[in-house]
Amino acid sequence: MSMRRADICVAAVSDAFATQAEILISPMGLIPSIGGKLARLTHSPQLMMSDGVSTLVTPEGLAEADLPYQEVFHLLWSSKRHVMMGASQLDAFGNQNISCIGDHDKPKAMLIGARGAPGNSLYNRCSYWIPQQSARVFCDRVDFVCGVGNDRASELGAEVSEHHDLHRVVSNLAVFGFDSQGRLEVMSLHPDVLVEELQAACAFSLDLEGKPTSRLPTEQEMELIESLDPQGLRYREVPL
Repeated sequence: MSMRRADICVAAVSDAFATQAEILISPMGLIPSIGGKLARLTHSPQLMMSDGVSTLVTPEGLAEADLPYQEVFHLLWSSKRHVMMGASQLDAFGNQNISCIGDHDKPKAMLIGARGAPGNSLYNRCSYWIPQQSARVFCDRVDFVCGVGNDRASELGAEVSEHHDLHRVVSNLAVFGFDSQGRLEVMSLHPDVLVEELQAACAFSLDLEGKPTSRLPTEQEMELIESLDPQGLRYREVPL
């Protein structure tokens, strides 16, 4: 059974969702969705997944309970949710932009808008998936803050920061966490990724000394990944 970079990314996303609690996960995008389902089928069977409308579903898409969309907000405010979003820009403290590139009043490009990013990043656990890491994405300063980073959450005071929980960033090159100062730190580099390649794909400096290699999916996980994505669509997102 062949294994490629996308499969390693799926395993990293799955690990990011690891928990002993009953949590509703909201993975946005193809590889986050596969990774979330893999987590549910392996190490975290108590995870809940929504169809985004009115139903909790199994990884196979079978309905298992009612969850009207309005009830999702009760889980959000009570920190019983873990969302994994994308980012057009992400800075060293996890501030995320999905709204516009350039000045907000006269942008170079309009994106999808802030949408639910402020609430997603302030009131429950939040992670990010970056399928094509570059220095334009991992930037010095985001043009518009949608998802709230650790520095800004601290500035808002304890009432806000105590519910703020940036967890992981998984990219096509590496897995990141956040250090005690709230700054992005490398947890592992994917196999065959050079430290020079990773630093070149980041506009701010990274500590790259002695970092381990991201783990490979197990044989059981690969069988499940194949069953969850039999058409191999994950390889379009991460083609290496």
